[in-house]
Amino acid sequence: MKLVTWNIQWGRGVDGRVDLDRIIDHARRFADFDVLCLQEVSDGFADLAGNDDTDQFAEFASRLPGFVPVAGIATDLPGEAGRRRRFGNMILSRYPVLQTFSHLLPWPPQAGVKSMQRVALETTLDTPLGALRVTTTHLEYYSPQQRRAQVERLRLLHHEAWMHSQIDPVGKPSDGPFHVSKRGGPAILTGDFNFLPESSDKALLTANIDGETPAYRDAWELLHPAAERPPTVGLYDKEQWPQEPFTFDFIFVSSDLAPRVRAVRADPGSDASDHQPMMIELA
Repeated sequence: MKLVTWNIQWGRGVDGRVDLDRIIDHARRFADFDVLCLQEVSDGFADLAGNDDTDQFAEFASRLPGFVPVAGIATDLPGEAGRRRRFGNMILSRYPVLQTFSHLLPWPPQAGVKSMQRVALETTLDTPLGALRVTTTHLEYYSPQQRRAQVERLRLLHHEAWMHSQIDPVGKPSDGPFHVSKRGGPAILTGDFNFLPESSDKALLTANIDGETPAYRDAWELLHPAAERPPTVGLYDKEQWPQEPFTFDFIFVSSDLAPRVRAVRADPGSDASDHQPMMIELA
């Protein structure tokens, strides 16, 4: 199983063009992915640089007809002629999607600080490895206080989901919405976390939760504990990121999934966004 995660900056490349076909082409060139996790997907936001009001959630779904599309909306605002303006994350899966959750993350009010609502999009996928929980997110950039609260919530969500995975659902098919699928225990958490590898936020996210819940582990460090981490931001877009390239994008796996990790890498060649895609392979 191969999963690719990518902050696509609404499909805007270093050349200033928004090109969703290029996003798919570069992702496929990087890996024959079974699961694609996207951050910064737009619908109706024509005021974003280079963008129009295209529903990118629908466009990505149409470009990957063999995949199940799942949208996680963080921002939902009124648009023109009854349309909504939406912004958030997306998961597209070649495997059946058993269950989805869009968790709105904490957004503590902070006067004078630019910020937006953030979401963690969770799916349980029916994979050859069994039921697998995949979550993708994009944490706050401008506010360390909000980002810290979001990291804490991700830990609680993981603990709750893992506890759900340890019990059998009670509902029967005749119980309507009370008949739910069992949540996946082994988990992948991906996205743009807007923290650095050496940050206290990352240390908190990967810290042990209790004596039972398999803690998140950095997939890159599992396979490459002594290797230099590949940067994922600012390789080509020097207008937004004039400093040396750095890393904001991560793939975390729960410790019970760690033995299945076979490969983790970042794509240094794509200039289709201001971020580089990352890939994990499980076996």
